[in-house]
Amino acid sequence: MADDGAMKMFVYSFVGLGVGVYLFFKGFTWLREKRLIENTPTSKIRSLAMGRVEIFGKVVAEAKKKIKSPFSGADCVYCKWTIEEYRNQGKSSRWVVVKEGVETNHFNLQDNTGKVLVDPKDSQLDIPVDFESKKLTEPIKKYLDGEAIKYKSWLGFNKSLRFREYYLAPGDEVYIMGSAGDNPFVEDGSAQNNVDDIMIQKGKSDFYYISDKPETAVLKKFKWKVLGGFLGGGALIVVCLFYIFFFIGIL
Repeated sequence: MADDGAMKMFVYSFVGLGVGVYLFFKGFTWLREKRLIENTPTSKIRSLAMGRVEIFGKVVAEAKKKIKSPFSGADCVYCKWTIEEYRNQGKSSRWVVVKEGVETNHFNLQDNTGKVLVDPKDSQLDIPVDFESKKLTEPIKKYLDGEAIKYKSWLGFNKSLRFREYYLAPGDEVYIMGSAGDNPFVEDGSAQNNVDDIMIQKGKSDFYYISDKPETAVLKKFKWKVLGGFLGGGALIVVCLFYIFFFIGIL
């Protein structure tokens, strides 16, 4: 009869096999997206045509359309935030997300030829952490109280919490791969020029990507994701299958 350690490894091998299969087939999706980026030329905003487009420019936002991020109070047009709690779980400890949210608004992207409206809804946003704090500052306490989020334990001590914000701010340089479609805020035939009646959005394609990195950096990231999917996923499949077959006596 197998000991407990061997049985755990057998179970973990099935989990690892599932992860490996997922990564391997996800590699095909990442490869397709990488090729879309490579094969789509970057367009100047003034010459945009309807359909799939790739653009690069700076975020511009009207004062009334700016959002205040909840923890740092930064002006932005998109903000994803998370509240995590550090918890002890058995022999391990880790940060666990206890609350998260997204707030967004339309914004304009501008290059040296013009500007176009962007709706970031339903996009894949590739942006780093812009703000992180483990301190319960007064603005953070005020926000938590307003949202009825408890930050004290039942003993009255402050919980070990971490607050993060990921946001797009006015002036940020942004790369977008999306669909140029109709601008619903402009009446047909009333636009002074073609681009006024265009809004970048998620079209029929399932790939809508926004990043605060230039195209070269985006492609480099996708290259590593593809390699990780095919090589990492493939290696995990082989190792896990080997152990499973060894455990059941086939090898």
